[in-house]
Amino acid sequence: MNKAVFWDRDGTINEMIIRDGNAESPRNCNEFKLVKGITKLMLVLESRGYLNIIVTNQPDIARGKLKPLELHLMHHYILDTLPVDDLLVCPHDNEDNCSCRKPKPGMILDAVNIYSIDLDKSFVVGDSWRDMDMAKRVGCRSVLISTWYNDGIIGSYVVSNINEIYDIIITEGGSV
Repeated sequence: MNKAVFWDRDGTINEMIIRDGNAESPRNCNEFKLVKGITKLMLVLESRGYLNIIVTNQPDIARGKLKPLELHLMHHYILDTLPVDDLLVCPHDNEDNCSCRKPKPGMILDAVNIYSIDLDKSFVVGDSWRDMDMAKRVGCRSVLISTWYNDGIIGSYVVSNINEIYDIIITEGGSV
């Protein structure tokens, strides 16, 4: 079976945008910037046998704030730039009550079926309670990237930036 790192997108692999004092997702390609060091980190994890799979809620599609073409262009850039094995998207909003919107585990369960993933050897990396809760629901360890907008959220591990993730995954990945 394979092992994977399930990456949140916004605030994890790319920078958040500050609008009216709130951290929000980019809504166009001009706002989209990868977090420094993410390419190198994903390449190293890939070389250690991890699949890199992005699982992202994009409710701004359902809310009419993000055009599908802009999302497509951002994701095309990710797939061309990063060593990503898959990029799974939930375009729904809360009231849609779908199985794919985090914290529900639909996207991860789909990836498990496609890639034969051992969740005991896998991690979820994100910046929100939704990411941490999803990890608990599927039995993965979670790595929270701590920032000013997620105070009080708890993960299996908490880091201040992505540079701290490698040691956790490589050290803890084999100790389950």
